[in-house]
Amino acid sequence: MSNVVYWFRNDLRLHDNEALVRATNLGNVTPVYVIDNRSFAQTSIGHKRTGKFRAKFLLETIADLKQNLQKIGSDLVIRIGHPEEIIAEIAHQINASHVVLSKEATQEETSVEAELSQLLKQHNIDIELIWTNTLYHPRDLPFQMHFLPDVFSTFRKKVESRSEVRATFPTVENLGKMASVESKTIPTLAEIGFESFEVDERAVLDFKGGETAGLQRLHYYLWESDLLKTYKETRNGLVGVDYSSKFSAWLSLGCLSPRHIYEEIKRYESERTANQSTYWLIFELIWRDFYHFIALKYGVRLFKRSGIKHDMVKEWNQDQRGFNKWVNGETGVPFIDANMREFKETGFMSNRGRQNVASFLTKDLGIEWWWGAMYFESLLVDYDVCSNWGNWNYVSGIGNDPREDRYFNITKQATNYDPEAEYMKLWLPELKDVPADKINEVGLLSQAEQKQYGVQIGVDYPNPYVDVKKWRKSAKW
Repeated sequence: MSNVVYWFRNDLRLHDNEALVRATNLGNVTPVYVIDNRSFAQTSIGHKRTGKFRAKFLLETIADLKQNLQKIGSDLVIRIGHPEEIIAEIAHQINASHVVLSKEATQEETSVEAELSQLLKQHNIDIELIWTNTLYHPRDLPFQMHFLPDVFSTFRKKVESRSEVRATFPTVENLGKMASVESKTIPTLAEIGFESFEVDERAVLDFKGGETAGLQRLHYYLWESDLLKTYKETRNGLVGVDYSSKFSAWLSLGCLSPRHIYEEIKRYESERTANQSTYWLIFELIWRDFYHFIALKYGVRLFKRSGIKHDMVKEWNQDQRGFNKWVNGETGVPFIDANMREFKETGFMSNRGRQNVASFLTKDLGIEWWWGAMYFESLLVDYDVCSNWGNWNYVSGIGNDPREDRYFNITKQATNYDPEAEYMKLWLPELKDVPADKINEVGLLSQAEQKQYGVQIGVDYPNPYVDVKKWRKSAKW
C-alpha cells in the first residue's frame, strides 16, 4: 500500500474526521503535527500571538491525540518549525503518494496550504484538502459563497430551510502501518517560552485540552447534568462552570466535531426533551459557521483596519494609555474591569463580557479595534480565527451587524446581568463592601462613602477613565 502523510491542523480528533478517513482509504497513514513557531512571535501591540493559556491547551491536546493514536496502534510525529516545509520533507522522505489535511478559511493558513502544494509538486506528491470545520458543509449551502448573506438572520433562515447537516463519519480505528519518521517529544511550556502557572481558583473551568476531555465535557453537559434543557436561560451567566456549554475551547482546535455535537443534541431532544434551549445551542453552532463562511467570502478584508465593510471613513485612535488600562482591568468601570481581569488571569471570558469589553474599547474609548482583536487572539483559550475577527468586526460596526449604531450601555448591562454584583466583587475584591446599587458608579462615591465602604478611589481602585454618568441617560442595551 502507498504511504500517506496526514497533517493534523485544527482537527485534532479521531471522531468525525472526514479528512483522516480519506487518508486511511489512500494507504498507510503517518500522522504528523507541526508546532508552528511563527505562532509564538511577538505582535505589534507587545503580546505573543499565542499566549500561555492557548499554549497550555494546545500541548495538552497534542498529548491526548498522541495517546489516542497509540491506542489504535499508530502514533503522532511531532515537529517544531514551519509546517509547509516539514510536511513536504517528511512526505518526500517516506515516498508518500499523498498528503491529506483539513482545509482552512483564512489567509495565513491558506497561504501555507498553497506553499505546501508547490513544494509537493516538486516530488510529484498529491495533496488533498478536505473541509472539516463547520456544521454545514460549504458545498451544501443554498447559495454560492460570493452570494452569502451579510446578515446572520438571513443566512440562518436560508440554511435551516434549504440545507441539511451531513452525517458524522465513524471514529477512525486503524491507520495501517506507520512509516518510520523521527519525532520530537512534546515540548514543555518552558521550552516554547512560557513559565508554568497554576489556574486561578476563580476560573470558571480548568480547561483541559484534547478530544478525550472535550467528549467528557459534552457528555457531562448533556447527559450527566441535564444542563442543555436550560441553556437559553443561563447562557448569559458570568460565574461558575455550568452557565454555558464551554464547548468553544474544544471546537477551536477541532477536539470536538460540531456535527457530533449536533447529533448528540438531536439524540437528547429525542430521548429527553426538545425546547428553545436545545435549539439555541444549535443556533450558536450556526453562528460559528456564519463567521467561517464570512471569512471565505471576504478573505483578507476580515483583518484590515477598514473591516469587511471596507469603511475608510470611521476613525480610530491609538490611545496607548487607555488600551493598557483596558488590558489590565484598570479603567475604573467595574463591569469592564472585572471581565478584563478574569480574562487576563484565566484566558476566558463569557460571551456577554466579550461583547461589553469590545464595545467599550471601540465605542467608548474609540481605540483601534484590531488591537483588541489581537489581544484576544493572544489570550483566548478558545481562540478561533474566524469567530474572533468576525465578532470584532461586528461589534466595531465594520462587520455584519445590520445596526451600525449598536452600543452597549455598560451600567445597564452590569445591572441586568450582574444585579447583585457577585461577578464584579469576585474579580474586584477591593470593592467587596460597596453596595450593588453603587458599584457601577463607584468612582463617584463621596469621601465619606469611600471610608464607609473601605475603598479609596485612585488608590485601591482606579478613577474612571470615562464619564460613567453618560450611561444614566442612554437607554440602549
